[in-house]
Amino acid sequence: MFDIGFSELVFIAVVALIVIGPERLPKAARTMGHLFGRLQRYVSDVKADISREMELDELRKLQQQVQTAAHDFKSSVDSAAQGVHSGLRNVEDELNSSAVDPVRASETGVGAPALGAEPAVATAEAPSTQPARQPSLPGFERI
Repeated sequence: MFDIGFSELVFIAVVALIVIGPERLPKAARTMGHLFGRLQRYVSDVKADISREMELDELRKLQQQVQTAAHDFKSSVDSAAQGVHSGLRNVEDELNSSAVDPVRASETGVGAPALGAEPAVATAEAPSTQPARQPSLPGFERI
């Protein structure tokens, strides 16, 4: 705090001994010690308060950055969800339009078979009447 050397302290002590006197010097020194201790505590409290305020300010800045990042992330997720939703709507519209087109084509008699008409099956063999046999696993017999 102050740049006071040893010789300066000795000089101050001698002047204090002469001015205050030997009877009151111990009490005055004790009072000065208490006052100096209070001053040090006050300075340390002020430093701690300033430090806390600086940390609080840093935390506020960090909170603002996190909130900004969260808002940006939310807006990007919302825009992506909106894009997916519009894509699904487009696919749904395409499917609906393609489902309507075969009906119109069947009304005109071009392209798709008429409703209720059975498709022609071109098979060389008659279907077998035996059920399909499922393969069994080794060690497990069919019951």
